[in-house]
This record gives sequence, C-alpha cells and structure tokens, in this order.
Amino acid sequence: MSRVLFSRGAQGGIVRRLQSGLNLPPAQIDGQYGGITAQAVTSFQTSNGLSATGEVDEDTWVKLMQAPIPEVKERALQLTAAFEGHGFSLAEGNFDGAGITWGIIGFTLQGGELGRIVKQIEADHPGMVGDAFGDSASQLFEILDAGWAEQINFANSISQGVSKGVLAEPWLSGFRRLGEQPVVQQLQLAIVDKDYFEPALLTASRFNLNTELGIALAFDIHVQNGSIPAAAAQQIQETLAGHPSDSEQDLRIAIANAVADSAVEAFREDVRQRKLTVATGSGQVHGGTYVLRNWGLAELPYA
Repeated sequence: MSRVLFSRGAQGGIVRRLQSGLNLPPAQIDGQYGGITAQAVTSFQTSNGLSATGEVDEDTWVKLMQAPIPEVKERALQLTAAFEGHGFSLAEGNFDGAGITWGIIGFTLQGGELGRIVKQIEADHPGMVGDAFGDSASQLFEILDAGWAEQINFANSISQGVSKGVLAEPWLSGFRRLGEQPVVQQLQLAIVDKDYFEPALLTASRFNLNTELGIALAFDIHVQNGSIPAAAAQQIQETLAGHPSDSEQDLRIAIANAVADSAVEAFREDVRQRKLTVATGSGQVHGGTYVLRNWGLAELPYA
C-alpha cells in the first residue's frame, strides 16, 4: 500500500475536489472528510481492485482523480486555512484589531493585502467588485484609500457580536460573492505563493527543515506570525546548543516554542498549540484534533 494522503479529519479545498471526484451528491460536497467520504472511498477502492481502507493513498488518488498528487504547498495551505478558519469567501469583522479579515488565509485590512486584492480585481476585471457589493462598492473603494484611523472606525462600525467577529451586511455577502469568483481565488492563491510560501521555503532552508512537516511549519509561521524574529532565532540556537539533537522533530519543537514565546502574550499559548501540532504531527487547535498524516503531511522528505 502506498502512503496515506487524506483521511478522516482532513478538510478544505482538496477534500472538496476529492468528494466531487467520488460523485457525491452536492449536499455532501462539504470539504469535510468524514464517514460518508470514507465510505465512498472504500466503495471506489473495492470497485477498482485497490486496498479497501477508506483512506486516500497515492494509488487511490491517481486512479480516482486522474491527476498528480497535490503538492506539499497545497496540502500545507489546506491545513493552515483550517487553522485560520477561513475559505476563499469568508470575511470577518474587527475581532483582533486588524479591521476586516477575508480570504483563504485571512488577508487583512490593516496589513493592506485585502485592499491590494480588491483593487487588483477591479483593475483586471472592471465591474466585478461592483457586481459583488452593489451600491456599496464605491464606499468600499473610499475606505480602501483612507487612512488607518478612518479604516478602523469603519471596520468597528460594521463589526457585530461580543467579539466583533461577525461582519454586518451587505459587507458579509459582498465579500462572499467576490471570493466565490474563480479568478479571485486564483489571485488569492498567487499572493499566498509569492508572499508566504516562497518566503517559507527560504526560512525552511535557513533552519534546515527538510521534511513535509518542516515546510508546513515554516509556512504556518509566515501566515500567522510573519516570520521567525531575531529573538526567536536566538532562542532556537540556544535551545539546540543546550540539547544537541539530530532529530528534525526536536528542531521543529524548538522552533515552535521560540515562535510562541515571541508572540503577543494574549495569543501566546494559542500559537504554541498550533505550532506544536505541526511540529509533532498531531495535537489540538481551537478545540479540534488534528492528525497531520491524514492531511498528507508527514515525516517524509520534501520534494
């Protein structure tokens, strides 16, 4: 049997494609690898002379999808997007001080990426933003060109709930409609690749991370934390000097703890749980259990 790529617990765009390949009813194409998907995989394997495990290994993927196995980049993105709680179309309010958060990894108003994407869409596809937001499109463009003080006031005015995480209408539906467009999704992916995955590969090389889990950890750091700051890098060196090891898992754990220690105190333990889950291959994040072997990420060489 070839290696397992996807199994119970995995979720996201790859799983959704898998469910479509299995010809599940539309209501069951939800991007969640649960019992129904496992049963459908077992039936396909049985019908095609494959080992009937209910898990998608390399042989099952190629036979079913008639396509190459998704790259580590896509597998890592599926995991990090699940951590972030985002898809291409979900938008949230000012729950964390970043104004508005939208898209596959949570592009923010504060970081400027949200505005850059919206403006690029309008430049490449005039009228698409207007189709999504209707009469509110002009106000959106005004806000994107405003200073941060005006932007954060606007974000607060349309953020609802105790945590301010729920975006009011028509903004919630407008961002949803925009994010559902295939060209918008491709633009989001291009930005993820250039601004997050490519820098993550440089970080992985710098710290001698050579496995799928190592690449996934570096990518998740760049998405959630921006990079490994100098103080964290120094802490990693000191940890490894005091406890020399040839194990990449020990290195990943040292990196995970150092990045968490450098995070804002209010989010420190959340960062630690998330990073240690990737570093060790399993764990709890935001109340959910993650076994990364079921997400196609393992202690295997990155290629």
